[in-house]
Amino acid sequence: MSNIVELASFYLKKEVSLPDFFQVSDKFNSEFLSIQKGYISRKLLVNGEKWLDLVIWETMEDAQNAVKEFYNSKPALEYASFMLENEGDLLHFSVQKSY
Repeated sequence: MSNIVELASFYLKKEVSLPDFFQVSDKFNSEFLSIQKGYISRKLLVNGEKWLDLVIWETMEDAQNAVKEFYNSKPALEYASFMLENEGDLLHFSVQKSY
């Protein structure tokens, strides 16, 4: 079975400071993501104003369960509050080959 790569793109609200965003991102990672079943790793990427949250999961079921739990998590909702609404995508890809 192949791992799942989750790509969540987003834009930060204009008033957000990077130190504050990184602090809430760290909390989101430690108190929500990293304790979800099947979590492997996460990278936070930026290109200009567009951000990408890249998370590796063991299975698609693990990724989908984390998405469902996201809306029940205070750290996750706080993290999302820093982002513009309806400006991003959430995609899941199955790893077919690694080099």
